[in-house]
Amino acid sequence: MIARSMPGFLHGLAAAAAVLFVTGAGAQEAKHYRFAYDQPRNTGYSIAGDIFAEKLKELSKGTMIIDQYPGAQLGQEPQVLQLVKAGDVEFSIISSANTATISPQAGVMSLHYLFRDENHVVKGLADPRVFEALKAMIDETTQGLHVIATGSQGVRHMYAKREIRNVADIKGAKVRVQATATEDTMFPAYGAQTVHMPFGSVYTSLQTGVVDVAENSINVYLVNKHYEVAPVLNITEHEANNALVFISDKLWQSLSAEQKGWVQTAANEISTKEPAKAFELERTAAEKLKKMGVKIVDNVDKKSFTAVADPYLDKLAKELGPHAEKVKDLIRSIN
Repeated sequence: MIARSMPGFLHGLAAAAAVLFVTGAGAQEAKHYRFAYDQPRNTGYSIAGDIFAEKLKELSKGTMIIDQYPGAQLGQEPQVLQLVKAGDVEFSIISSANTATISPQAGVMSLHYLFRDENHVVKGLADPRVFEALKAMIDETTQGLHVIATGSQGVRHMYAKREIRNVADIKGAKVRVQATATEDTMFPAYGAQTVHMPFGSVYTSLQTGVVDVAENSINVYLVNKHYEVAPVLNITEHEANNALVFISDKLWQSLSAEQKGWVQTAANEISTKEPAKAFELERTAAEKLKKMGVKIVDNVDKKSFTAVADPYLDKLAKELGPHAEKVKDLIRSIN
């Protein structure tokens, strides 16, 4: 009797195993998500993408895969923000300055000399209170996306065909800036004229004299070859080159609670690990530029800039709004 039932038992066992195999295969099916940014590889943005992709793949056991789209393949930052809001791109890392195009209070992160030094930037971007304040800012002032991490590309410096040793040296200069109220206030306060344009137009504009000065971090200056048309890098350290990492609300709402946990845990690693790595890139880039013969002016009189900028910190944050004031106060409180 038992012998006669064995084939049926084995058949049933095989059928059950087949169901488990199919179910298991379905559970392990990998989904791919786009992570867009406007800088090339070997920048702070790609470091952020690598950290996020590796950790998310690990946590999800290979079911959530990040495909990076560097070098503005999917558009410049303002355009990518709109794609994320629409749900057409799942993830992006965007400068806080360009984030101000959809949430003006994000301009607080572009306040000149808000951060004291490298250590202050690293600590500030890893601080959970700062992250929560930025998250609330975006959630309450715009729709379609959420902040999941902070990032950095070091600090910004001014570069040109000439030396800038103090604030008087940029009086009357045409400076390409990011389109924020912060920049449009600070550079005129220094005596300069502001010019807005997409990042991709900066090289040609420096080459042709449309602008006299541009500003960005050292590694961005290097990898985009801006030294070819602006061979003097002036270490002004006037602004932390902050960034925010976004997820589209469309994707966020489609994720399970477990998947949301994976995404946020992976994103937290950007906030705690990427900024320090970005500053390492800055130092490496500076050494490369020196060997290439680029003139680096590292004795800029920063006090001549801070004397102008410091009175604007509280004023601009208040004008931007309550979220901006809270972020500014939190950052300034970090020792």
